[in-house]
Amino acid sequence: MSLKITLKNNERLVIGGAVVRNGGKGCVLFIENTVPILREKDILGEKDATTACKRVYFTIQLMYIDEPNVPQYVKAYSELATEILNAAPSTRTLIEQLNERIEGGNYYQALKIAKNLIEYEEELLKNAN
Repeated sequence: MSLKITLKNNERLVIGGAVVRNGGKGCVLFIENTVPILREKDILGEKDATTACKRVYFTIQLMYIDEPNVPQYVKAYSELATEILNAAPSTRTLIEQLNERIEGGNYYQALKIAKNLIEYEEELLKNAN
């Protein structure tokens, strides 16, 4: 069964590591096999990874789209997760959920949890100010 994706004008997405942009008004793609896919709204650029939790998201995003280099990304993630836990022990549940998904190779599901971690970080920062 294929995955149907409708792209808006100039919308980008990553398909298996390749960045694809719709150059027309509308586009419908059918992905016929299993491959990492990220829509533009879910892509975080390296320059936008400005906080520890955003760097976690970015690192997991790299795990998802760049499978040959997963071991180096896992190492970077582990260091970031330790840093976050030391700074904010209340993130433990989310970090544990991330660890489970990463250990299982479920990087897309880990990205969803990482979004929750970013939201939690934003709340912590807002309450600290």
